[in-house]
Amino acid sequence: MNELKEKLAALGLSEEQINGSIIAVSDYVKSRLPEDYRGVVDSLLKGESPDLSALSGGLLDKVKGMFGG
Repeated sequence: MNELKEKLAALGLSEEQINGSIIAVSDYVKSRLPEDYRGVVDSLLKGESPDLSALSGGLLDKVKGMFGG
C-alpha cells in the first residue's frame, strides 16, 4: 500500500486525494466482484495475504474478464 501511495504522491496528489483515489478504485473493483470475494480486496489493501483458495471455481476467470484479460 505504501508503494501505491508513493507512486500517487509522485504524481503530485495530496494525501487526501491519494486516499480518495484508493477508496474509489477499491470500491469499483469490489462492486465488480461477487460479494463473497470482496474481502480479498480489503485484505490486500491492509497489506495482508488473503486466502486465494477462494479464487477457484471460475472466479479467477471472471476477474481476468473484468480487466480484459
